Amino acid sequence: MLFSLIIPVYNRPDEVDELLESLSKTTYDQIFEIVLVEDGSTLRCQDVAQKYGDKLDISYYYKENSGPGDSRNYGMKKARGDYYIIFDSDCIIPITYLSEVDKALKENYVDCFGGPDKALDSFSDIQKAINFAMTSFLTTGGIRGGSEKIGKFQPRSFNMGLSRKAFEASKGFGNIHPGEDPDLSIRLWNLGFETRLFQNAFVYHKRRIDWEKFSIQVSKFGKARPILNSWYPQYNKLTFFFPTFFIIGFFVSLILLVFNQDFLLKFYFGYFLALFLLSSIQNKSIKIGYLSIIAVWKQFYGYGTGFLESYIKVILLKQNPQEAFPGLFFKN
Repeated sequence: MLFSLIIPVYNRPDEVDELLESLSKTTYDQIFEIVLVEDGSTLRCQDVAQKYGDKLDISYYYKENSGPGDSRNYGMKKARGDYYIIFDSDCIIPITYLSEVDKALKENYVDCFGGPDKALDSFSDIQKAINFAMTSFLTTGGIRGGSEKIGKFQPRSFNMGLSRKAFEASKGFGNIHPGEDPDLSIRLWNLGFETRLFQNAFVYHKRRIDWEKFSIQVSKFGKARPILNSWYPQYNKLTFFFPTFFIIGFFVSLILLVFNQDFLLKFYFGYFLALFLLSSIQNKSIKIGYLSIIAVWKQFYGYGTGFLESYIKVILLKQNPQEAFPGLFFKN
């Protein structure tokens, strides 16, 4: 089958350069195409695309800004392939990635897959700490880092595959962002398609964000989840509430300390100690272990408070999601 690699980009020519450089080194020996969709950027990557024109089959398109979901749909409509592979522009692709996907599809075909993300040694300490927070079994249950133990696997759009058949049946991504990838996964399930994790099809996800941007990002993740729960209540799970319970419990533990009750605070101390030790060992750095504690706190606090706000507005008060959180929706 012909793979079409769909890459939306917004003002990140430097990221696209790294991504295309990594793809130019692939060990995959079959023909594949790359579809770059410039989503209303002022810093365009057309020159970067031309730089790799003699090494890679690249199609470049510029369109007005309408968000990553709509840009992926635009790219898939333009693509020639039988199977679409979607990357974020801040990903670096291992040389064996396409070969691993090809092998997995031939062994046990599925119309939609997702892969894990990892960190390169060259990433900054903060990037490695954020990667740990987003992928560790102690934080997200490993659902972004290679685990299939929590329910059905919902591919994330930074590293996702979708057949032409599934795209045409589902019409692709919706206009919510973030949250467009679990929304698509659930609609695919309802249409009878399966999703699966390809553990060996990982990418290096660079996440060029600082602490403030990370806090904003995870807060949006939290706000999106109750909206998805209101759309698809049959897929609501208690685990979605855990970050909110975690944050509430932490402040309760501080109040209990006033009354000389420290049992709950000891639990939090033990949890953060476990995070520190695991991250320090995995990353071979005490500094990254310390930064991972900051990353996990920001992750839980941002997601937990965002989830609580959205739960109150969307679930309890029955507000229209697009009116309650207009910043989470693009107008296509």
